[in-house]
Amino acid sequence: MRLSIAIAVAAAFSGVASAQTPGRAVVALDNTRVRAYRTTAGVLAGVQHGPGVVIWLSDGPAPSGVEGPNGKAGRAIWVDDAALPPPSGAGSGDIVIVQPLESPSSRAAAGSKPGDAPFTGMSFVPLFENARVSVLRARMEVGAREGFHTHGSDTIVVHLSGGEIEDTADGKTVVNRWKPGDVEFEARGSSHSARNINQPVDVVLVALKP
Repeated sequence: MRLSIAIAVAAAFSGVASAQTPGRAVVALDNTRVRAYRTTAGVLAGVQHGPGVVIWLSDGPAPSGVEGPNGKAGRAIWVDDAALPPPSGAGSGDIVIVQPLESPSSRAAAGSKPGDAPFTGMSFVPLFENARVSVLRARMEVGAREGFHTHGSDTIVVHLSGGEIEDTADGKTVVNRWKPGDVEFEARGSSHSARNINQPVDVVLVALKP
């Protein structure tokens, strides 16, 4: 969304969504740091085995043990194997699965965390954190702004609402138009500023641990 933590989608973003195949997950993002899929709860064909974050895009019944507001868009859980239904049940509705592809390393973080940069009209609600990821729910109100900042982590932005964000990076300003379910990659060390020029924007942020 080029929301609070957004920067120009760097060259590290190498994957784009492919056409939907009935009964299979769609790869929405694929690079050396992360792979993300769009699918429907319970439809996990095509998802590779490995741990990851499951994020629900729409309201609906939620399985027990879910972090965040049960039954609401933006709820998220960590699973040990994203290719299998969660132990508590898959629930229902459209989902995005985010799988970190690299083990944590000792790289020192550089830059800011989500919410650290000066901003107006934005809010951040932590959902959960573990050794691999930090997951937050974020909202950018109409007219909200985020000052110029540098990302301290590789961050995946999962759009819940869609919207229009004006983003400035490397001396260039562009307007990015996002739809519900869009996924973007914000690279560690990238810098930008952002402004919401349309409707409120709701996202889930998955910050990868270095």
